[in-house]
Amino acid sequence: MNADALSLLMGLMLGHLVGDFLLQPLAWVEERYRLRHRSPRLLQHASLHGLLAAGVLLVATAAIPRGLAAVLLGALTVAASHWLIDLTKARLPAGELRWFLLDQAAHLLVLLGLWLAWLASLAPLRELAAWLISPGVLGVAAAYLLVTRPLSIAIALIMQRWSAQLEETGTLASAGARIGVLERLLVLTLVLLDQLTAVGFLLAAKSVLRFGDLRDSRDRKLTEYVLLGTLLSVSSTLVLGMLVRLLLLEG
Repeated sequence: MNADALSLLMGLMLGHLVGDFLLQPLAWVEERYRLRHRSPRLLQHASLHGLLAAGVLLVATAAIPRGLAAVLLGALTVAASHWLIDLTKARLPAGELRWFLLDQAAHLLVLLGLWLAWLASLAPLRELAAWLISPGVLGVAAAYLLVTRPLSIAIALIMQRWSAQLEETGTLASAGARIGVLERLLVLTLVLLDQLTAVGFLLAAKSVLRFGDLRDSRDRKLTEYVLLGTLLSVSSTLVLGMLVRLLLLEG
């Protein structure tokens, strides 16, 4: 994929982010949910996205020549699709993460389709498919999946002989498991980026955050349990990350 094609894609995505999150006041969103298709702000918001897309496409014509008609058609496509997608979202319950993610995914699919149409080629998709099925990418994907739910289950099974000895600590339900998953994702990312020093800073930061709780609890069992769980989580992720790095180096 050449730099001009990638710059066009990044420009379209940047325009979307600016239009959706920087140039859309909360009052516009509230009016959209209240008035739906009768909302003037919804039309204004969609038109703004069309103008942003037109600006990006006009700049792109310098490297990938297209006529003014193509620019106008692309801008109208973005504006019309944005109006329709946001109108559909306004008919769904507000404040739910799944609808927000689906809304953003739909917008990005439209931009991806516009990008491919502008390039008049499916070569980027073929390159992406070839990259996704490469051993290195599959190995990294498997590693990230392993450090989430599978490793959580394994660690919970290892720790269950000690967890039964702890009293109720008044923590959030499943908070420890979610913290562990995020911790392992960060550690794996740092290992893959060869930033082992940052892993030490991560452990130090977690120790500082937990120090007050462990000191106030005056419970040696809890201290040992947290320390054992943290070391087990981090060490297993370090080993996994090193193995993936070896796979990538050999590939």
